[in-house]
Amino acid sequence: MQSVAESLKALAELAGRPPVSVVAQAFADAGHELALVGGPVRDAFLGRPVHDLDLTTDATPDEILAIIAPLADAHWDIGRAYGTIGARIGGETVEITTYRSDVYDQVTRKPSVEFGTSLEADLLRRDFTVNALALKLPEQVLVDPSGGMDDLLAQTLRTPSTPEVSFGDDPLRMLRAVRFTAQLGFQADTETLAALTDMAPRIENISAERVNEELSKLLRSPKPRRGVELLTSSGLAAYVLPEVPALRLETDEHHHHKDVYQHSLTVLDQAIDLENERFPGEEPDLTLRLAAVLHDIGKPATRKLEPGGVVSFYHHDVVGSKLAKKRLRALRYDNDTIADVARLIELHLRFFGYTDGAWTDSAVRRYVRDAGPLLERLHILVRADVTTRNRRKADQLAFAYDDLEARIAELAEQEELDSTRPDLDGEQIMSILNLKPSREVGEAYRFLLELRLEEGPLGEAEATRRLLAWWSARA
Repeated sequence: MQSVAESLKALAELAGRPPVSVVAQAFADAGHELALVGGPVRDAFLGRPVHDLDLTTDATPDEILAIIAPLADAHWDIGRAYGTIGARIGGETVEITTYRSDVYDQVTRKPSVEFGTSLEADLLRRDFTVNALALKLPEQVLVDPSGGMDDLLAQTLRTPSTPEVSFGDDPLRMLRAVRFTAQLGFQADTETLAALTDMAPRIENISAERVNEELSKLLRSPKPRRGVELLTSSGLAAYVLPEVPALRLETDEHHHHKDVYQHSLTVLDQAIDLENERFPGEEPDLTLRLAAVLHDIGKPATRKLEPGGVVSFYHHDVVGSKLAKKRLRALRYDNDTIADVARLIELHLRFFGYTDGAWTDSAVRRYVRDAGPLLERLHILVRADVTTRNRRKADQLAFAYDDLEARIAELAEQEELDSTRPDLDGEQIMSILNLKPSREVGEAYRFLLELRLEEGPLGEAEATRRLLAWWSARA
């Protein structure tokens, strides 16, 4: 973390950014208070990039609009009921919210939105002290009613009120605590940790959509493992992602196997490292990270204790794929994400047959065809799945996958593998066999596709000869 002097300089620079300084002067001229609040203040102090410009004010939503409209390229009031007005100024987005003093009934978990008049009171209703910081503008005075600055320096997560009250007001804050341990690298204090465990069942009162959002933010963080570990140890995972704690399989004195839970977390770490290595600067790949966490969730259901102390998990890839679909649907993920994660889990063991014996070119083509647009993600997942401490075995698998990727590249260059198609299309098949659109055309197409995969490009003349021979034998 940067020094205090560097942090104060960063805060001053943030306050001086044109969108912030322009808005601050406009509110001061109108006789209203304005302050940067929460995440941007915290991140500037920590030396992290500041993306969101969140401000708070004593002005009402109507007054905010009147002040902001002449300055903005565009403005919107979709959050007006909650006191929030958004605007685009000088190419940057700002959100300005009226001071709030919400009241929670501790039953429905939905606040009765009430506007407040005090910045300090607004800050004390926030989730964690490190987010309950404000920088008054334009005078640049730091407001910290709950000791958030001390907690930033100590890298501690603590709630402004008691955690029981804070989490009771909004149980989603428990998942936010989990996320912040990963995003910020902070440690929740003793009282907060105890409340996470004691109050974990209350997370069931939160909608799947809100849970989805927090889980996704957690997995998109640079080092999500720490958050996943807290999610599991606190008991929250048992309610939102129960397949993960189920990976902590019991062992007995006769049958031993590696810790599947820790293995899965290591796969997540290694997948992220490979993702950053292969696609530097790109956005975190949520699909890949979900697949890494969930790739072995079929093991508990398929675990079998074999003679001689061997433990088997036959078909855990297929079972895990189905379980992942079910869980991700329950969490309201979109259909494409669900299908892609499930497919990656289903395919993640396919490569390990490559080390048993040389694959034919047709087997390589099938691997590519079955992975389709997920091929690059599958490369990463399969490589990340190697967590053995046996260096010789790890090197052997790495060399084998290097060889497979080299063969895929070679075949792709020779045959345009990414767009594998039969040598004849549907129109040509119908013309050659004198058919109208029908099931038989589809069967003929699949026959030619199999030939293409097995033998590579045949050319139109040879494909026609083979097609006629197949049709004659079929008749």
